[in-house]
Amino acid sequence: MTLIAIVGATGTGKSAFALDLAEAFDRVGRAAEVVNADAMQLYRGMDIGTAKLSAAERRGIPHHLMDVLDVTEEASAARYQADARAAIERIEATDAVALLVGGSGLYVSSVIHDFRFPGTDATIRARLEAELAELGTGGLHARLRAIDPQTAASIDAQNGRRVVRALEVIELTGEPKAARLPDEPVPWRPHRIVHLRSDRARLVERLDERVVGMWREGLLDEVRGLVPAGIERGVTARRAIGYQQALAQLDGRMTEAEAIAETQQLTRVYARRQVGWFKRYAAATVIDADDVVDRGAELARQAAID
Repeated sequence: MTLIAIVGATGTGKSAFALDLAEAFDRVGRAAEVVNADAMQLYRGMDIGTAKLSAAERRGIPHHLMDVLDVTEEASAARYQADARAAIERIEATDAVALLVGGSGLYVSSVIHDFRFPGTDATIRARLEAELAELGTGGLHARLRAIDPQTAASIDAQNGRRVVRALEVIELTGEPKAARLPDEPVPWRPHRIVHLRSDRARLVERLDERVVGMWREGLLDEVRGLVPAGIERGVTARRAIGYQQALAQLDGRMTEAEAIAETQQLTRVYARRQVGWFKRYAAATVIDADDVVDRGAELARQAAID
């Protein structure tokens, strides 16, 4: 097995587990490299708010698709799919194991499943974005819900980009289901999925503490430094949880307490949606994120045999 996806909600320790697993592979004679599957860790300079490992913290294990976008660039699952698959193929060509690590469910699914993204139409996109500005995300999400309740249920009602994209795809193809992953996806290539799960109460406590730590570690200064780089113009980056709130604090639209509280609330909602997304991976190996001792070594041994 040369492709292993490590998934789970934010705060479940995916990055640390991936490093432990890579080291376990090394002990059985196989190299392993990490391919990032966190949409916000693609961005240069967005470190504290994304819990991105520093170069020193990566234990000498190669990491791919980190710090590859400017904050003004728009991230997309279609672009990510191509880049991630290319990185995985390069890793596999050296007989190493690719560890696809992250909590962006659509990004992970786009890689491990044989999913082809429909094209785009600049005219339709511009019209829908104008309607988004006029009606708000809630109005467009309600329209999507009326057309395709299943797709609407899979998209955060506050994620205007995803709502616009879903409506664009439906209009382009004339098929509501074209805007979502297939019910029974075909694997892109053989892979294994490891799903880190955590007790909800412990996870919520950990996430709330993590947000407080982000401000303590200097998130506000990090965002202040990204303003000259154009984060306020970034279609994707400026909406990242924590960064949006830090920008509001810098602009005087929120107090620090309000920014932290809103970030905590949105992080809890996001984690809940991640748990729901990854439940669809019925064949995944589920590991208790609060008790992962020796599971990496066990998985490495199994994968080496496979």
